[in-house]
Amino acid sequence: MDKPWLSRYPDDVPETIDPGQYPTLLDMFEQAVERYADKTAFINMGATLSYRELEQRSRAFAAYLQHDLRLQPGSRVALMMPNLLQYPIALYGILRAGMVAVNVNPLYKPRELEHQIKDADVETIVIVTNFAHTLEQVIDNTPIKHVVMTSLGQMLPTVKGKIIDWVVKYIKRKVPNYHLPNAVSMKQALTLGRQYTYERPDVASSDVAFLQYTGGTTGAAKGAVLTHRNMVANVLQAKGAYGPVLSDGDELVVTALPLYHVFALSVNCLLFTEMGGSNLLITNPRDIPGFVKDLGRYDVTAITGVNTLFNALVNNAHFKQLDFTHLRLAVGGGMAVQRAVAEKWKAITGIHLLEGYGLTECSPLVAGNPYDLKDYSGAIGLPVPSTDVRIVDDEGQVLPFDQVGELQVKGPQVMSGYWNNAEATAEVLSDDGWVSTGDMVRIDEMGMIYIVDRKKDMILVSGFNVYPNEIEDVVALHSKVQEVAAIGVPSEATGEAVKVYVVASDTSLTNKELIAHCRQYLTGYKVPKDIEFRQELPKSNVGKILRRELREENDQQTSASS
Repeated sequence: MDKPWLSRYPDDVPETIDPGQYPTLLDMFEQAVERYADKTAFINMGATLSYRELEQRSRAFAAYLQHDLRLQPGSRVALMMPNLLQYPIALYGILRAGMVAVNVNPLYKPRELEHQIKDADVETIVIVTNFAHTLEQVIDNTPIKHVVMTSLGQMLPTVKGKIIDWVVKYIKRKVPNYHLPNAVSMKQALTLGRQYTYERPDVASSDVAFLQYTGGTTGAAKGAVLTHRNMVANVLQAKGAYGPVLSDGDELVVTALPLYHVFALSVNCLLFTEMGGSNLLITNPRDIPGFVKDLGRYDVTAITGVNTLFNALVNNAHFKQLDFTHLRLAVGGGMAVQRAVAEKWKAITGIHLLEGYGLTECSPLVAGNPYDLKDYSGAIGLPVPSTDVRIVDDEGQVLPFDQVGELQVKGPQVMSGYWNNAEATAEVLSDDGWVSTGDMVRIDEMGMIYIVDRKKDMILVSGFNVYPNEIEDVVALHSKVQEVAAIGVPSEATGEAVKVYVVASDTSLTNKELIAHCRQYLTGYKVPKDIEFRQELPKSNVGKILRRELREENDQQTSASS
């Protein structure tokens, strides 16, 4: 059988989906807000946003972009914020204006932000005040002409919002001083937008909806071009796989992963909008006590996250006391779900923690454990509907089941390529539509996929991709560094952590000094957690540093110490 996983699908999971069910995300959104107008779409910090309000405010924001800023369809608009009510308003406004959403990690350092803005040729950015100081440092080096500014409390009831903003700025000191004199507040943008008539653009399924940045295997981040068809398909694929345990109009999903992460964007924001569900937006999931209090206030039916988040929850005493009567679906993605965490989760909540698998280049969902799973499988699951997978050797020859090879994926969710980067596109995307994932896997006779190792050198920290070349480039900027190699090492807290091996040109260089240097240029999760100084690094006969040997050596040391 060419597709053995089809026989393993639960009876109510379809083999295929129709990406043409909604020609574009605009059509999907318009039908959802009409069907579920009076239902709650998003919840954040106790405030709610109905589908009717979401339609009205996103319409105003779209009109603002069209008429006040005079942006054309296809213009890239960046979103740089955590999970707030402002995010879906701005996101759907951008899409409804026929423009392209460019998600930006709010924790980016100036160097990272500048690269992405310039690469995507972004002229407009929607940003939270907490991160405005980062933008200020690079804005003159970028194409940005328009800044829409918001604050954590801006979309909350007036008194509560002002209190939160005052505490965040003056007590917690989370809003560093900035100077962006031409910025317009989001509230003002919505007021201006209401004065204009929104004009629905002609959008095709092949038009770009998102530039979702990912590092691939080398160098600076690249923008995966995700079309309306890609995203609609992935929403319907996720619904095909997990919809049988969910009910349209009746779900409340916990969204602790940031919406700028493609997993939460597609599975939480877009899927549960299509289904008329409510998203409980968690702005600061690191505050586990506060997070657990939020969970206790609502009848949660679904939750997604990464292993580190689930691990923190199952080890919280108050979480164990919550009522899980309504919970029907829990999905872990972004990194491997550990057996110990999955078993603790099942013991506490009564439902399985299902591991899923995806990559940015696939919008992102590729596979997931079936919802009727009876026990922890250790697999990343079965391909979602309308998805083909295969394993190949180093020469690209297709291998039989139960052999180890690189996973390749084909389906309507596969990106059209990397933004303005034909060379990088050709490296991973074949002419006949197969995308190479860089993951070494085996597929058993029933179609279950098991990750064996990663072909790529990419490091996975709490579900976020960290790329060795970027770390090495930053470390090498230090005047006392001669050579450097970065690898990922196991971490109980984050799955993997960054370790660097350094040959110093000046023996006075210390760990503390080098880490302080890295913190100037890198987001926190990218900063090395371990530094080892060496006299030399292993190299090939042509002088290439062999990270593989360093990983093997570290694995041996870890095994010996345990």
